[in-house]
Amino acid sequence: MSEYFYNMLPKEEFESLPYLPTMGQFTDWFTKTYADKPAICDQTNTITYKELGQRVARRRAFINGLGLPKGAHIGIFDRNSQDAVELFLAVTSAGYVAMNFPPTLPEMAVIGSCMKFDIAALFVREEFMPLTAKLQGVKVLPTSSIADAEAPVADVDPDSPAAIFFTGGTTGTPKGAVLSHRALMRGNYNTIFKPGKVIGVHRYIGLLPLSHVFGLIAGTMGCFYTGNLWFSCEDMKATVGKLPVIKPTLLVIVPGICDILAGLVKMYGPGFLGGSLRMIISGAANVPPRLVSIFTKLGVEFCFGYGLTETANLTSANADAVTHPTSIGKIYPGQETKIVDGELWVKGDNLFSGYYKDPEKTAEALTPDGWLRTGDLCRFDEDGFLYITGRIKNLIILSNGENVSPESLEEPFYADPCVRDAMVKEAEVNGASVIAIEILPFMPAFDGKPWEEVEAYMNALVAKVNATLPSTHQIRKVTVRTEDFKRTGSMKVSRV
Repeated sequence: MSEYFYNMLPKEEFESLPYLPTMGQFTDWFTKTYADKPAICDQTNTITYKELGQRVARRRAFINGLGLPKGAHIGIFDRNSQDAVELFLAVTSAGYVAMNFPPTLPEMAVIGSCMKFDIAALFVREEFMPLTAKLQGVKVLPTSSIADAEAPVADVDPDSPAAIFFTGGTTGTPKGAVLSHRALMRGNYNTIFKPGKVIGVHRYIGLLPLSHVFGLIAGTMGCFYTGNLWFSCEDMKATVGKLPVIKPTLLVIVPGICDILAGLVKMYGPGFLGGSLRMIISGAANVPPRLVSIFTKLGVEFCFGYGLTETANLTSANADAVTHPTSIGKIYPGQETKIVDGELWVKGDNLFSGYYKDPEKTAEALTPDGWLRTGDLCRFDEDGFLYITGRIKNLIILSNGENVSPESLEEPFYADPCVRDAMVKEAEVNGASVIAIEILPFMPAFDGKPWEEVEAYMNALVAKVNATLPSTHQIRKVTVRTEDFKRTGSMKVSRV
């Protein structure tokens, strides 16, 4: 199955991109390999890979001077800035463990996270400093901190921790998934697999939070692995408004942002995207086929996939979205998979080591022999393409004892170009438990038609879908939403 990915790239490019097992080796390699190529633009100034490597080395020297033991946990509380990227590279390549804090964290969550994850030092953006005023026992430092001298990368065990990522915060207290250097670098390496040439041909924008594995690995480290230019994004709205100027060639974004861009293109025309966009890589939530269709018609190649924080972001990818629009693709190299009672299990060097200081949750996720229980119900087709049919935790138990996957009922709605999002759930009607659906229309598809027509269309769509279902699975309650769903940090529809 790995051939699917190996054949995406020109042979000479594939052979020139080595798998490197530690963040230090990675940082040294891209500094030397792409020395004179532009690496980061803060939307005003641009630095080369050589300059990036030098700045990271100076930050390593500063961090080493803090007197912390190797392996200490160091937090980074910033937006998607050049500082944040340099600090993450410096912390991990100096032999410490990095943890990116979401820029939206409130004061008590910052304090609680520092305590829970044993943060010894926290680099803080100036505007966020007031949120750290009550922190005790943590070295609080500005994100601009840098030494005059340089320090070399540390010699670390590839299986030692490199970073901790927040995960699971949408359904309760956030957990910290620990990724080793080997796991993080397997994720970074697998980002090289994209159709066509990848080295030095793309302009990325850091639209997704660096605290999210998709934003950090696919949206940032993947850019550096292939010697491309990364634009910082400290203000999402302002940066999206600059797309015509930045002229990105590749966007790594979640479907929610794809929807926003599709709406803006309808309002302002394709030129709003800058005229150079060639590829979109999307994930972290369900990708409706209509998005594939919209961007394909604009001449943009649309790729999407599947991954978890616990799998260093990348588990599978689909570069054939036009022919397999509902598949999450094929399994990336470096992994084994199997289906156990309908659930996808994954094993490989991309797996997390466990949840920090949470052995109970770790044991629930990992089997004694190293398999990750993903919690996703999946199937493979005869060509090796993977499909998600639901989440175990979301199953609806019918009165006859049968299990129904909400996601399987939602699928035909996502296939409709007039539906932006849909959520199937259990509801009560006249004292009886029924299957219900909430639908968020994709309003640009209705061209200003009255709301009554929108509602009528959605009710007719539900009736059409119901006609294909057994009576026990049919949707009995319909809500057409006028406001967006509550969403998670990665813009998924929240079921909580």
